[in-house]
Amino acid sequence: MSLSNAAEAPVRPVSEPFRLRRTFAIISHPDAGKTTLTERLLAAAGAIQSAGAVRGKAGQRSTRSDWMEMEQQRGISITSSVMTFDYDGLTLNLLDTPGHSDFSEDTYRTLTAVDAAIMVIDAAKGIEAQTLKLFEVCRLRDIPIITFINKVDREGHAPLELIDEIQDKLALDLTPVLWPIGQGVDFGGYIDLVEKRVLNPQGKIIAEFEQLEDLLDVEALVDNPVFMTALETLEMAQAMLPGFDLPTFHAGHLSPVLFGSALKGVSVAELLRTLGDWGPEPRPQPALPAPIAPSDKKVTGFVFKVQANMDANHRDRIAFVRLCSGKFERGMRLKNVRSGKDMAVSNPMFFFGNNRELAEEAVAGDIVGIPNHGTLSVGDTLTEGANVNVTGIPNFAPEIIRRVRLTDHMKSKQMAKALTDLSEEGVTQVFRRMVGADWIVGVVGQLQLEVLSARVAKEYGVPISFESIGFEVARWVESDDADELKRFIAAQKMNMAEDRNEAPVFLAQNAWWADRAKQDWPKIRFLTTKERH
Repeated sequence: MSLSNAAEAPVRPVSEPFRLRRTFAIISHPDAGKTTLTERLLAAAGAIQSAGAVRGKAGQRSTRSDWMEMEQQRGISITSSVMTFDYDGLTLNLLDTPGHSDFSEDTYRTLTAVDAAIMVIDAAKGIEAQTLKLFEVCRLRDIPIITFINKVDREGHAPLELIDEIQDKLALDLTPVLWPIGQGVDFGGYIDLVEKRVLNPQGKIIAEFEQLEDLLDVEALVDNPVFMTALETLEMAQAMLPGFDLPTFHAGHLSPVLFGSALKGVSVAELLRTLGDWGPEPRPQPALPAPIAPSDKKVTGFVFKVQANMDANHRDRIAFVRLCSGKFERGMRLKNVRSGKDMAVSNPMFFFGNNRELAEEAVAGDIVGIPNHGTLSVGDTLTEGANVNVTGIPNFAPEIIRRVRLTDHMKSKQMAKALTDLSEEGVTQVFRRMVGADWIVGVVGQLQLEVLSARVAKEYGVPISFESIGFEVARWVESDDADELKRFIAAQKMNMAEDRNEAPVFLAQNAWWADRAKQDWPKIRFLTTKERH
């Protein structure tokens, strides 16, 4: 399929509204420009009047997606924001994920709720560590990826070098959609291979063409050595790269690549067009006993994120639910498969950052917020039909384990509530020792501890600190032999804890002791991930 044929305006089906949904995430390494791109996409779709700078001077507006106070202070994304907006007859659900590796669990779970991803790469830095990790998560689920190479208005690697690196490190085929004319101070616009036109950095059309060689008849372009170099490298890229193929893209094996600048708004409209025209509609959701098809009539959905205290005045708690099938209507009753209890969903909501509006109805692909008081947790499946459990939403073994110290012992109840609430969000894990009353938290990165203490202090009025407890490794333990598991727990009582679901967790001083336990207890499984249900 040629780019121009692929770009023919698709017919928007109206009989099945879920086909008009595009639910996607933006993934990148920190500082690659992800949050800035989010703002520009919202502005290009007409959802906001102007894009806010991530790091602005005093008096400038903050970005829409980074609403938590600590995010605005640090200029990074900590939580996964959800923004629903309309574009070209479609409803787009944008999930802005944390780029910082300390919050990779939250990002992983968010990626279970999307059908496509935009991968943002810094033109000067290429593939970075966190980009690689997040890409691997996408690959596990065969999520289609659109590649946006950012900051072409600054000095960076040559386009062909970047394409070689991406193909080499990610084993992903690329197809150029927008090609830059120069970089840095020489940046003079881009070639749009879908609409077959040349544009200046402000998006004004300079020339149009049927075939690339037609541009050799445009005198102003031929006299520009920067343009001629760009044309030559583009022709080389087209000669060595495959053409665009929609099924291959939807299978996650081929990525359309666009060069642009989020900060300057270059190529952002074309990125929206690519997502709208080529992005997949809601896909089947992995589940037991069988995957959930979006066309199924009965409503199903799953909780991929819980956020407490988005509105500090109301001490609220919102479960973010990705709908997998059916037509959801406000007021309907859904069963929580984990607890077996029905719940009436009377005040569901759509989000735009931390702003919200009542959701009267929603379909597969939509993200709905459900206010609740501790009844919903990450990994819960909601259904109006037969029992079904969505799979692929794990907890990860923590890499940092600390005992919680309470400075004001009169506030132990408040601390218990704070830790329980925040553990249900799925980022911080909380364990209780089987011997003693210690509260233990497990996190992936140090920054999570800082966020945890800041939120417990601000949202619950409880100052806490953390201290080392002598354990570096945590593993969930299970066995097909129930008696053997009991013997292990009895023998290791001082090293045992329970997670929030009372599942047994083995704590080891270091990796050597963890390996030794594996050798000594061959019938016990030591797990680094545990499925949330």
